[in-house]
Amino acid sequence: MTTEEWVPERKQSLIGKDGETTSWDVARERLANPEHQRTSWLATTRPDGRPHLMPVIASWVDGAIHIVAGEGTRKARNLAASDRCVIATTSTTLPSLDIVIEGRADPLTDEETVRRVAEALTSSGWPLEAKGDKVHGPHAPNAGPPPYTIFRMVPTRVFGLPGMHGMDQFEQSDLPRPTRWDFDND
Repeated sequence: MTTEEWVPERKQSLIGKDGETTSWDVARERLANPEHQRTSWLATTRPDGRPHLMPVIASWVDGAIHIVAGEGTRKARNLAASDRCVIATTSTTLPSLDIVIEGRADPLTDEETVRRVAEALTSSGWPLEAKGDKVHGPHAPNAGPPPYTIFRMVPTRVFGLPGMHGMDQFEQSDLPRPTRWDFDND
């Protein structure tokens, strides 16, 4: 397990080759310091190819986004079949920045890493206890029943877009710039 912070290899404006971009530091700061009880969304693909989208509790720890899923849930089964997924989140910190992360999510199997990530999730309000490579705790409606698996998603591509929240309070020039960051993690 690495505690490396991933740095994008490339960044690109989404409004033209000469357009301004938002710094990765801004996006990473929003991921690492989410607003209390912010909802994120996980998109996976069912084995038959149909899409699946569910709310999740996502936490940025050790340079990657982590989610928790009960073993029998559709999202956990989808990730077991194909690790490619997308996590999207909004931000209410002004000016708001919506973030969409593409990547691969793998289950954590190292017990020390599971414990450390479970402690991070506990500090954000979800009391979890690590038992081996699984975590246990109160049932979260969007995670399914325990035991839970923690999945670590390393970004391959991230999009940052100005969020709708509070948009009317800023001049257009003060909003985050639509940006794509590419990582060499695929």
